[in-house]
Amino acid sequence: MKIGYYLGVDVGSVSTDLVLMEEDGSIADKLYLKTGGQPIETLKRGLKELSRKIGSDTEIRAAGTTGSGRQLAGLLIGADVVKNEITAHAAAACRFVPDVRTILEIGGQDSKIILVRDGMVCDFAMNTVCAAGTGSFLDRQAARLEIPIEEFGGYALRARHPVRIAGRCAVFAESDMIHKQQGGHCSEDIIAGLCEALVRNYLNNLAKGKEICAPVVFQGGVAANVGIAAAFERSLQMKILIPPHYEVMGAYGAALLAQEEARARVGKTRFSGFDPSVDDFAVKSAECADCPNNCEIIRIENRGVLMACWGDRCGKWNAQAAKSGIPAQNPKSAVRI
Repeated sequence: MKIGYYLGVDVGSVSTDLVLMEEDGSIADKLYLKTGGQPIETLKRGLKELSRKIGSDTEIRAAGTTGSGRQLAGLLIGADVVKNEITAHAAAACRFVPDVRTILEIGGQDSKIILVRDGMVCDFAMNTVCAAGTGSFLDRQAARLEIPIEEFGGYALRARHPVRIAGRCAVFAESDMIHKQQGGHCSEDIIAGLCEALVRNYLNNLAKGKEICAPVVFQGGVAANVGIAAAFERSLQMKILIPPHYEVMGAYGAALLAQEEARARVGKTRFSGFDPSVDDFAVKSAECADCPNNCEIIRIENRGVLMACWGDRCGKWNAQAAKSGIPAQNPKSAVRI
């Protein structure tokens, strides 16, 4: 008898995460890969690596996808369920901390706060516009200071006199850090000030007007930064819980939701296998001119048919792509290819 797993995939702009979950909810294996602007190739590589690890005496009972590239990933692997990041992260956090009430999530390119009451999401907020406080910004500052990102948070904990950094904008924060360096402040004090500034920015924007209640779970790649976690605890004056698989919680949530879908349905999984055929898929860039946002839309087409897309702030194109079989050239939409 083959061993059954549930597959969760989280395709984001910075990382592509895969999780293999067992029937009891434990994680059998996980992968955290840099997307590098190539979500299709990265996903294929991740699937191939997972397949090699688990061997042939296994089967996927259900698969789920989430993240900004969830529609694309869902098409490629034949997902049984495709869910947004809020739902996936909440499902994962509730599994590790059943009575969780606040979820702080900071990833490579965005950040979000999720409020949970009685196991249900009651409110949330996302920041997808400014890079300040995200993993990519912290990576850039660590590289500029010539400090390994793994040690970045440790520097903050060793600070004696943290300086005040302007953290409302990534550009201003970097300029302020350079100014403080020129003023003779040590790296430890500057990094501690940056962590305080980013947490202050997060709480003043995303969490403004929201009631943050314990237990508080901190997840996403930035949860590895002990300096940010410590700054959250000082600002909130409460304990911050970091799950053991904080960096792949979106993918884990997708696997949990896939398991839930499998238990409710009749029939086999739609999972198409660990070697998806993508020869007929074409990736195109488009600019939507329907409103002043002028969003850049990433379009996935299969023989002239729009299959998936992302990048639209209003969700219009994402909603259209969710309905398979819609022609790529939509006469009702002012889109320049």
